[in-house]
Amino acid sequence: MTDVKQSKYEAVIGLEVHVQLATQTKIFSISSAAFGASPNEHTDPVCLGLPGALPVLNRAAVESAVRLGLACGCHIRPRCRFARKHYFYPDLPKGFQISQYDEPLCEGGAVTFRLNGEVRQIRLTRIHMEDDAGKNIHDASGVSFVDYNRAGVPLCEIVSEPDIRSADEAAEYLRAIRTLVRYLGISDGNMEEGSLRCDANVSIRLRGETKLGTKAELKNINSFKNVRDAIEHEIARQTVLLDRGERVVQETRLWDPDRGISASMRSKEQAHDYRYFPEPDLPPVAVDEAWLARARTALPELPEARHARYLGIGLSVQDASVLVSERSIGDYFEAALKAAPAHPKKIANWLINEVLGRVDDPRTLMAAEVPVPPTALAELVDLVEKGTLSGKLAKDVFGRMWTEKRRAGDIVAAESVSLVSDTSIIEEACKRVVERSPDEVARFRGGNAKLMGFFVGNVMKETGGKANPKIVNEILRKLLG
Repeated sequence: MTDVKQSKYEAVIGLEVHVQLATQTKIFSISSAAFGASPNEHTDPVCLGLPGALPVLNRAAVESAVRLGLACGCHIRPRCRFARKHYFYPDLPKGFQISQYDEPLCEGGAVTFRLNGEVRQIRLTRIHMEDDAGKNIHDASGVSFVDYNRAGVPLCEIVSEPDIRSADEAAEYLRAIRTLVRYLGISDGNMEEGSLRCDANVSIRLRGETKLGTKAELKNINSFKNVRDAIEHEIARQTVLLDRGERVVQETRLWDPDRGISASMRSKEQAHDYRYFPEPDLPPVAVDEAWLARARTALPELPEARHARYLGIGLSVQDASVLVSERSIGDYFEAALKAAPAHPKKIANWLINEVLGRVDDPRTLMAAEVPVPPTALAELVDLVEKGTLSGKLAKDVFGRMWTEKRRAGDIVAAESVSLVSDTSIIEEACKRVVERSPDEVARFRGGNAKLMGFFVGNVMKETGGKANPKIVNEILRKLLG
């Protein structure tokens, strides 16, 4: 694969990301927009394009699109309208897609994210609304079927400026969009189910040039890995062509993830090929200031703002990135921190290493049935910081909290699992360990300071792991001189 950083060429990449909005019904009809039904179960005259059927706009879909536009800092047009985009595939029964052309809902804006700890910002051209097409299903015998359940599901198409310069940056940009739409609650962003889909426009040019090269559009990209692989492959393909003195053809190419190659699908369409004209059956959409004010007020704290705030309270870049990767993880951390505000780093550590290691889907963290709710984790951390529990004991207690759904304080109080801090008891244990380890004592006194761990470990074994480590260290230093 061509090393883009060392190449004489520079990649210029723009992504068109389609986000399925999580509305109950479709964008122009009353059929369910839910995923997973039997083929053609969620259909109606509108999404099937039957004669005389008229579309009616779903207000909830517009509200979701407005939230997305505001979160990206877009200009929300006070008046926008829909257009018919004509093309002819079996999965498009109307013969046209209801989309937006010259008057999109959202214009400008940007998506901000971090790549290798560095803040990046990719400008947006627009975010517009449209209805989805159905799905073609090709049987191994050569027979094709069409499932129209997806036809009419509301989409937001996020069109970026050609600001992306590498496959890694493209994948991280796409990941940031998935995180954002989940934060906003407007989509589950599930690429495997098609809730988040991506087309990549890729071209290359000599470094230092400003004129754009000829682009190829890559289709069928349905995972972050495929985004990275497809773009890297396309950069390498175009590099070979230019190095041979050949030219890049503007076309649409289909990515084959199994073989790791792309194949020419068709020549790339231009806007005039789609014969856009205003949708005659839908009036313009008016978004007034009162609507925008309500939408702004309802926005949650966004991932990048939350990330910056976590850095400000002393968390590492890595920990902050994990905590903001899903809104529910950050919400759990916030609730635990509210209960134990003095220990942000400790709470983050327990959440990342213990809690997340036990959940299948982090989006369920704030559900009522989570065995260890945020306040319970805060209580456990507080017991460790007060010296009531050692790290080892705390992990044992946490395991019981998870399986038994009990609070740490209740386990400690009922079963005496707290640390032993009685100096006389600990001193006797330390003396026994020192007396039966004369060789280690001599080596320690001879300068082998690492043996302190040996003595501490044996005292902890002697006391069943319940001795207060701080007191153990103090007594051992006195006994060992």
